Amino acid sequence: MVVMIVGFLTVLIQGSTHAGGFHNVLQQSTNGSRLHIFDFDVDPLRRHTFWTITVGGTFTWLGIYGVNQSTIQRCISCKTEKHAKLALYFNLLGLWIILVCAVFCGLIMYSHFKDCDPWTSGIISAPDQLMPYFVMEIFATMPGLPGLFVACAFSGTLSTVAASINALATVTFEDFVKSCFPHLSDKLSTWISKGLCLLFGVMCTSMAVAASVMGGVVQASLSIHGMCGGPMLGLFSLGIVFPFVNWKGALGGLLTGITLSFWVAIGAFIYPAPASKTWPLPLSTDQCIKSNVTATGPPVLSSRPGIADTWYSISYLYYSAVGCLGCIAAGVIISLIT
Repeated sequence: MVVMIVGFLTVLIQGSTHAGGFHNVLQQSTNGSRLHIFDFDVDPLRRHTFWTITVGGTFTWLGIYGVNQSTIQRCISCKTEKHAKLALYFNLLGLWIILVCAVFCGLIMYSHFKDCDPWTSGIISAPDQLMPYFVMEIFATMPGLPGLFVACAFSGTLSTVAASINALATVTFEDFVKSCFPHLSDKLSTWISKGLCLLFGVMCTSMAVAASVMGGVVQASLSIHGMCGGPMLGLFSLGIVFPFVNWKGALGGLLTGITLSFWVAIGAFIYPAPASKTWPLPLSTDQCIKSNVTATGPPVLSSRPGIADTWYSISYLYYSAVGCLGCIAAGVIISLIT
């Protein structure tokens, strides 16, 4: 956490200095319509509005902090319930600090690149390369400091991945391996758990490669979480809010939620949403070196089914809500029928 915050603060201080101060950054961001926060458009096809972030974000964060195995496993490891609550409060504080730093880094990058966008001009090939490219530019005369940013990125990534892999291995061993082979020795159990960690590590690495073609890293991670975490949140909600739900309803609801969330996410991957809903705000390349500028525009859409511009174009922030609500609705109906 400390390494991550120090890395962010270093980028913020140096970046704001290059941009002429925070006041200048905010002024340029306002002029470029980058601070239009209260967009109350209810269209669920828009990528980012007040409603997609608040409503979709509520389901997403409930899934992460309410039913996610790695989070619950960390809370259970605390000595008392009070310690678990304190840990979550400290986590919330750290999360807010990191999010605020990330937002200001984005505004500073816009101020720095407002007249020559490296993505539009073809200098970089993906939006996820903007931050590393920005760091290399502002720290070009300071050897060693770009490494602090690398440490910052790896600190955030490795802690989350390690906890997730450990959680996957633990659940698999306890619910499947131990159920089938209850008399395993402690030594063999340890080796099996380590093997499962290795297996899931390889799978996570493969998923990272696949995520590279699913858009930005944030969108890919939230999409994948929505596909899996949404139905899981719905399953737990059935047990908490609707005690009359039976096992048939729970199973049917879970399968329905998974089907709906995977359907919309995979459909969106095959048939991307129209550029009018997803293409970012305009960026300038007026001051770029002309030899580096390449024409970049909205992707050309081939023949598309009618559902591609409606169901498949829903904001990725709603995937978790789709899976959760689908699971709850199907679970309640099936339980009432059976």
